[in-house]
Amino acid sequence: MKRLKLLVLQVLVMIVCLGIWHVVTVYPLFGETKTIQFFFSTPLQVLGRTFKQLTGSEIYYHLGITLTETVLAFVIGSAAGILFGFTFARNDLLAAVFDPYIKAANALPRVVLAPIFALWFGLGIWSKVALGFTLVFFIVFFNVYQGVREVSPTVLANARMLGMNGRQLFRHVYWPSALTWMFSSLHTSVGFALVGAVVGEYLGSSAGLGYKIHEAESVFDVTGVFAGMLILAIFVIAIDALVTMVEKRLLVWRPGQSSTTT
Repeated sequence: MKRLKLLVLQVLVMIVCLGIWHVVTVYPLFGETKTIQFFFSTPLQVLGRTFKQLTGSEIYYHLGITLTETVLAFVIGSAAGILFGFTFARNDLLAAVFDPYIKAANALPRVVLAPIFALWFGLGIWSKVALGFTLVFFIVFFNVYQGVREVSPTVLANARMLGMNGRQLFRHVYWPSALTWMFSSLHTSVGFALVGAVVGEYLGSSAGLGYKIHEAESVFDVTGVFAGMLILAIFVIAIDALVTMVEKRLLVWRPGQSSTTT
């Protein structure tokens, strides 16, 4: 599918959703409009508030804090996930011993950990980073682990027949195999890192987009809540675009998918 056609379809979906939202909240199809707008606001009000916030200066202070927490959680969580994923995938005994503990830790509800992290690290950025870390780490870990385990035994045997040592096997066999899995997890991890930061701010902080959303919610400012969510969505898309650029740079050897280029 051509990129222009894909972009048009994506924009069309957004226009249809905004149109339905506008009709439902402006016209009295399902009851009194003031009541409906109290719960859902309107797209024009949300877009207007978002534009006002983005053209002001206050929002960027809160955005900077949230993005700092997000980037730290994303980088630290991804690095740890990649390191442990490779280590466990190459050591069957280590993986077997720690398997139940990893699964148990992954099953813990992250929201329950937020108050504990606040107690341990305080209400600053590090409690939010810790919460985001727990969300990012396991996603990256399991994908990298699976990517390394999925290496073809035939390719591995041929590489060893050619005399490759451990470092060369890592660079030319294991690493390329894990890259696709890794970047698949990184796209998801971007959103989860932001979720960890925002949830942590929502539960206890004095700054950040999560704090702003909680502040708007506490006074029943639905427009402010949706505007904060829209700003979050915009910057998640921007961060994901950066990850995509890095992915394309590192995976230049991978054949392009015909479904996106034809």
